[in-house]
Amino acid sequence: MATGGQKRTRWERVAALELPPGSWKRAWASLHRHDVWLRIGLCVLTALVLCMVIRGWHPPFIYRKDYVFSRDMVARVPFEVPDAKGTHAAAGHGVVRREAGETLAEAGKPLREEQVWALRAEHEAWIAQRPWSQRFFRALAVMAIILTLFALCALYLHNRQRRLLVNLPGLALMSALAVATVGLSRWAAMYPWRAEIIPLLLFGQTVAIAYRRELALLFTGVVTAILVLGLGHGFGHGLGPFLILMGVAAAAILQLGRIRNRSKLVHVAAFAALAAFLLTIVVSLLDSQLVGAPLLQAAGLVALWTFLAGFLMAGLLFFIERLFGVLTDISLLELGDASHPLLQELVRRAAGTYNHSIIVGSIAEAAADAIGAWGLLVRVGAYFHDIGKTLKPIYFIENQPPDDNRHEGLVPAMSTLVIVAHVKDGADLARQHRLPDAIVNLIQQHHGTTLVEYFYGRANEQRRSDPNGNAVEESTFRYPGPRPQTREAGVLMLADAAEGACRALFDPAPARIESAVHEVAEKRLQGGQFDESGLTLPELRTVEQSVIKSLIANYHGRIKYPDQRTA
Repeated sequence: MATGGQKRTRWERVAALELPPGSWKRAWASLHRHDVWLRIGLCVLTALVLCMVIRGWHPPFIYRKDYVFSRDMVARVPFEVPDAKGTHAAAGHGVVRREAGETLAEAGKPLREEQVWALRAEHEAWIAQRPWSQRFFRALAVMAIILTLFALCALYLHNRQRRLLVNLPGLALMSALAVATVGLSRWAAMYPWRAEIIPLLLFGQTVAIAYRRELALLFTGVVTAILVLGLGHGFGHGLGPFLILMGVAAAAILQLGRIRNRSKLVHVAAFAALAAFLLTIVVSLLDSQLVGAPLLQAAGLVALWTFLAGFLMAGLLFFIERLFGVLTDISLLELGDASHPLLQELVRRAAGTYNHSIIVGSIAEAAADAIGAWGLLVRVGAYFHDIGKTLKPIYFIENQPPDDNRHEGLVPAMSTLVIVAHVKDGADLARQHRLPDAIVNLIQQHHGTTLVEYFYGRANEQRRSDPNGNAVEESTFRYPGPRPQTREAGVLMLADAAEGACRALFDPAPARIESAVHEVAEKRLQGGQFDESGLTLPELRTVEQSVIKSLIANYHGRIKYPDQRTA
């Protein structure tokens, strides 16, 4: 080992390096955390409840009327079945005894009603004679499969949606929805309804609305696998039922996208219903089922339930938004209605601010759409971004009458306090009127931590004219933030500042508008205002060009007619 003044060799320096722990070591270390064990316990508890709901210790009864076997079905154990024809009624018997090895259904022929009851009675008799050890190990196997599926979901969440993984209440809510879906599907699968597709579709679309479609496909696949594993279905067993249920759910989820009106859910349901009809027929043919009225009737029934799920989803949308705290285009369109009390108050008390907000909303929406951000959210957020100005509207230039500047009697620091306060006041008003968190965040972030340059400059001028005055602290003249945390907030910041800058131009010619917008964008970029927004430089340039285009269109010139007087 090197001592005192000795120089260490290269190999000694390399050996002294401490490498960061690998993924396995990090995973092992995380097991010492209390919250990790809570999540593991939740998964185990959910798997146990699901196993109980589907009666995982018993194999399911999977056959229904009109199903066609590829081989003769014989009784595995002796059993008794009710005497449907009454041939033994005279002898005082109400049941018929069937022996093991007796043929219950012939291959290639559709099941009749009485054969279904006989097969069900045989199945229950076979289950009753199974030893407890077989039941225990089957339940254990079902639990292992469910936990394996949960582990795959956890791996995906760890890599793609870690925010949900660390949110224990969110995981608990998702687990409760999964259990409810499986339970309702088990109940809805009873003959003659066969409506197990409805809860599954509602679950998949709920997850897609609350989170994202990729996550909805994964979770719906897991729930579908559990359904196929433990519940009876009328389309055979194995891959067939999974293809039908998952295929229909995937058709609905992938078509969902943005929901701008409730009719979108009906269109999605119609598309999924068509997929349900075709998938049921195709999968049934692969399972060697006969083509005929029973098959078409079964396919039509699945399509009918799928279409009905769309109407149920439209009715549940309001509750889903409140339960998960998510926004849809429908709720945003309702918020953006000019009759909203806050917007009406803005019109009455600060008409200039209202007009500015409407213009900013139009500009910001076009810019957000240009980079694939949520344009409607930006537009509605722009409508509300300055509602804090309703408390002291006269202190803002767009609401001041000529020759009435209230800031002339205030020191710059006090004027800055009044100006900056509109952000906090706006957020408070938004919360009082229960606006969504996404709108509140836009209100809080649309100025970031930018400098109130006008009053900061006035304060410096006063300081230079009075050398004995206090030093000017720049932090006193900055907005409290936070900086924009999303692309939408970054777009709103730039559109708001650019519109204000161009409104102050004496001659808003296209070249001057372009120069003003570029200056605003560069100043905020250099000030680090977009560092946490997720906006890339190419996206920022795209937003800048879109804002320039919108402002040039807004401040376009007018043709001067002969002998026309200027106002």
